[in-house]
Amino acid sequence: MATSQHIAVVDDEAQIRAAVGEYLELHGFRVSLADGGQALRGIMAKGPPVDLVVLDLNMPGEDGLSIARRLREHSRVGIVILTAAGQTLDRIVGLEVGADDYMAKPFDLRELLARIKSVLRRIPSETAPDAEAIRFGNLTLDTQSHALTDASGKDIPLTTMEYDLLRALAESPNRVLSREQLLDKAHRRDGDPFDRSIDVRIARLRRKIEQNPAKPRFIKTIRGAGYVFVPEPEN
Repeated sequence: MATSQHIAVVDDEAQIRAAVGEYLELHGFRVSLADGGQALRGIMAKGPPVDLVVLDLNMPGEDGLSIARRLREHSRVGIVILTAAGQTLDRIVGLEVGADDYMAKPFDLRELLARIKSVLRRIPSETAPDAEAIRFGNLTLDTQSHALTDASGKDIPLTTMEYDLLRALAESPNRVLSREQLLDKAHRRDGDPFDRSIDVRIARLRRKIEQNPAKPRFIKTIRGAGYVFVPEPEN
């Protein structure tokens, strides 16, 4: 089935770019190929809008982490990073700079497709049904646009996974949620054993919504149990 969704595949290895691009096109996606950050910027400048970037981290020149960080400064585009097998540190840093998911090389194209579809399902849709905004402190989480804004209306960028986690927590106020429950509520339960990625995302969320991330007011850690969202923290 054809889709209007546009995916950019960024990898310095031509064979991988071609294989991933061909496979995604077979499954109905519009695909653009780039060998690095400069080519990606050209694709994004010319349009049509890119919905998701498949991004290799280990590239010569401008590496994938720098590209991901630059993307996150001005875009909510989905990001699935590709890392070398066993490079846990790269995965963690990739998540910290705003990636939505990751795959270790070598990878199965069917699994990559499944992860891409999972991220795309979480990207804000203009046709999403109306829902009440969630307010806490001086922040507002709009569940229709997936936007987080402060009292002045300034947008606070969230990755799709960060949005899903924040919404899951905010919709269960004052209730302790385990990492497994958060993965389930964020639609991220796919057999991935890297559950500590939740901790990475929570740390990122705290840096964005807490006045003092080291002493969080809204997202509190319950040692040995998980996390709890407190919408009206004590002064």
